[in-house]
Amino acid sequence: MSESTLEEQIIVKLEDFLLELGNGFCFEARQKRILIGDEFFFVDLVFYHRILKCHVLVELKLEQFIHENIGQLNTYVSWYKKNMMSDGDNPPIGILLCTGKNQALVEYALAGMDNDLFVSKYLLELPSKEDMRAFIEHQVEAFGKG
Repeated sequence: MSESTLEEQIIVKLEDFLLELGNGFCFEARQKRILIGDEFFFVDLVFYHRILKCHVLVELKLEQFIHENIGQLNTYVSWYKKNMMSDGDNPPIGILLCTGKNQALVEYALAGMDNDLFVSKYLLELPSKEDMRAFIEHQVEAFGKG
């Protein structure tokens, strides 16, 4: 399966995907083209979270996590922070979904970064609605305390 095929499957099942993510997620773009300097880049999926009041950028990788992935996502999140935030918005959040991760490498790759970036192993089947809701509520609570 390619990243574009995975992305296409998510788009086809977007309603179910958004309901699994929880309340507040609004789909904004797929393959959002951004211009950095004189080069175009593409953010896989862009959501706006109306409760958190921030953009959520999702990058999909059909490979084990490598530290270069976090640099790419950090670049996109930084661009969104500078160019897309409106008055009243909170800083964007980046989520990297990959097929596997070395937790120690993830911790070192994220160390010292100011942006909110998260790395998660992608599951071919989503957790139950209850598990996903509990996870998101926990993350929102933790984000609010941070």
